[in-house]
Amino acid sequence: MTITKVARKATLSVVDVVALIIGLVIGAGIFETPPIVVANTGSAFVALLTWLLGGGCSLIGAVCYAELATAYPHPGGNYYYFQRAFGQGVAFLFAWARMTVIQTGSIAVLAFALGDYASQLLRLGNYSSSIYAGGAIALLTGLNILGIKQSKWTQNWLAVAQVLGLLLVIVVGLTFTNLRPDTTVSTPPTTSKNLGLAMIFVLLSYGGWNEAAYISAELRDVQRNMSRTLLFSLSIITVLFLLVNLAYIHGLGIEAMASSQAVAADLMRHTIGEPGAVFISLLVVVATLCSINATIFTGARTNYALGQDFSFFAFLGHWSERRSTPTNAVLVQGGISLVLVLLGTLTPRGFETMVDYTTPVFWFFFLLTGVSLFVLRMREPSVLRPFQVPLYPLTPLLFCAFCLYMLQSSLAYTGWGASVGVFVLLAGVPLLGIARRLDKNNQRTEK
Repeated sequence: MTITKVARKATLSVVDVVALIIGLVIGAGIFETPPIVVANTGSAFVALLTWLLGGGCSLIGAVCYAELATAYPHPGGNYYYFQRAFGQGVAFLFAWARMTVIQTGSIAVLAFALGDYASQLLRLGNYSSSIYAGGAIALLTGLNILGIKQSKWTQNWLAVAQVLGLLLVIVVGLTFTNLRPDTTVSTPPTTSKNLGLAMIFVLLSYGGWNEAAYISAELRDVQRNMSRTLLFSLSIITVLFLLVNLAYIHGLGIEAMASSQAVAADLMRHTIGEPGAVFISLLVVVATLCSINATIFTGARTNYALGQDFSFFAFLGHWSERRSTPTNAVLVQGGISLVLVLLGTLTPRGFETMVDYTTPVFWFFFLLTGVSLFVLRMREPSVLRPFQVPLYPLTPLLFCAFCLYMLQSSLAYTGWGASVGVFVLLAGVPLLGIARRLDKNNQRTEK
C-alpha cells in the first residue's frame, strides 16, 4: 500500500485557522436553515435546543479529530487517516465521494444559498437562484485555476466581517422588536422524524470545522494548537448560532420564520426597512462567496492526492508550479459542481435537494472517521499522540453513535436526492476495481 506523503511548511497561526473555520462554517447555513429547523421542531424552545445539541455534538467530534490531526498531521486529512486505518480501497472511495458528492455537493449548497440572497437584490427570472449559483461556481473555479487565492489576512478580515454582520442581526432582532405571541407552528406535534430532519439541517450549518484536518500540516505547533483551534472555533460558533436563532424567533415569530425564503433579509426588512434587507443580503453574498472559495480550495487538494496515488486518475495529480494550484483537480471539481446545480434546478427547492444529496454519504464517512480512531489506537499504539480524546473510549463511542443516528436519519427522512448521492458513491466501487487492475498492469510493465 502506498501512503501519500506531502511536506508543507507550517505557516498558519491559531488565529488564522480559527478565522478559516469560522469563515467556512458561517457561510450559508445559518442564513438558510433556521426556517427549516423551526418548521420541523414546532416550538421555539425545541428549535433552540437542537442548535445547542448540534454545538455539543460538533465539540465531541472535534476532540476526536484533534487526536487524529495531531498524531497524523497531513494535508490529506481523512484520506490519510483512512489509508492508515483501512487501506487504499476505503481511501479511494472517500476521495471519490469527496470529489463527486461531499465537497462538490457542499459547493452547490453554498451556491444555492448565495443565489437565494442575491435574488433578493436583483431577481433574474424564474431560475434566478440557479443562475447566480452557477455563475459563482464558474467565477471562483476560474480564479482558483488562475492561481488567485485568498491570503490568510483576507480570510481573517472576511471572518471578522461575518461575525460583525451576525452580531448586527442579533442586536436588531433582540432590540427593535418584541417577542411575538405565536410560539408554535401550525403543524402536527413534533415527532422523532421531524427532530431527526431538523438535526440534519442544524449539523449542516455547523459543517466545515472538520476541514481543519486538511490544513493540519500547515498549522504552527500543531500538537498543541489543533485542539485549541477547534475548541475555540466551535465555542464561538455555537454561541453565535444560538443568539442569531433567538433573534430570528424574537424578531419574526416562528410562523413567519418557518415560511421565510431568506430569513435574515426578512428580519432586517421587518425591523429597519428595505435598507436593512439590502445590507444583510449583501453580507450573506460576500460571506457565501468566501466559503465557496475556501471549499473549492480544500476540496481540490483531496482530488490531487487521489491523482497522485491512482494512475487511473493521474490527470488529477497535475500541479501547476507556475500557478501553484492543482489545475485539473480544480477544473473537474467545478464541472461536477455545475452539474449538481443543474440537478438542484430540476427540483422546487435546489438548496434542500443538495443537502439531501450530500448528507448520507457525509455521515457515513464521518462515522468511519470515528471508527478509524479506534483502529489506529490498536494498530499503531507507539505513535505519539500529543492530544488524546478525553474519557476514551466513551467519547469516540458517543461520537460514532451520533453519526450512526444521523446516517439513519439522513437515509430515512430525506428525499430522492439522498438516493442519488448513495448511487454515486457506489459507482466508485467498480472504478476502484478498474483503478487497481490498471495499477497492477503498470507495475508489471515497469518490471
